[in-house]
Amino acid sequence: MEFWLEFGAIFSAFASQDSYEIRNALKSDAAWVFGAIFAAICGLIVLWVYKKVPLLDRHLERTIMVWSYLAIAFIIFWGVIDRFIFSNQQPWSTTIPPLLFMIMAWFGAAFNVRLRTHLSFAEFRTVMPRTGQMACLMLDAVLWFIFAVIVLVTTMRATALSASNFQIVLGTDNIMQWWFLITVPMSFILMVARVFENLLEDVANYRSGDPMIKQAVIGGDV
Repeated sequence: MEFWLEFGAIFSAFASQDSYEIRNALKSDAAWVFGAIFAAICGLIVLWVYKKVPLLDRHLERTIMVWSYLAIAFIIFWGVIDRFIFSNQQPWSTTIPPLLFMIMAWFGAAFNVRLRTHLSFAEFRTVMPRTGQMACLMLDAVLWFIFAVIVLVTTMRATALSASNFQIVLGTDNIMQWWFLITVPMSFILMVARVFENLLEDVANYRSGDPMIKQAVIGGDV
């Protein structure tokens, strides 16, 4: 009974849009069940969007990565000019780039789950029978989903904590830290969608007899 009360409190907290209430509600163990359900539902929705809009399927994460990288490069480039030519330095020039790098890294991680470039052990798996290959691929999906739920819940807690404490980015006056932190659970929602996408592809290949293990290429195409 207590579990369901805690579970309902999480829904009520999100409905209130109060960061302090969300922060307190996510402290309970029910947050893990909520996170798993939330990740699965949102992942399926994103997967449906990918199927309806192939352009997003091919370019969403990469576009975010590229623009984040360009923003980092521009801030650093201008920071060097500003410091050595104009003897000036923006106080946020050393705090914004790490946050942008965080965005680039986690959205890149989601995309590379789709490309299967994270320790896929393709050379070892290609010599296994098809049943063993399918078992390994399903294990991949389960482990990636569990990992995504863990990070989703913990970063939601961190985001709510930051928002409830009105933490600002160092060197700025009104840029909130949670604006950047919230991109982490968002990126892991995309990762869950990629896990589901890969799993559906693996099941289809297993049933059709097509090759199941392919050589992963970093920066390749989906």
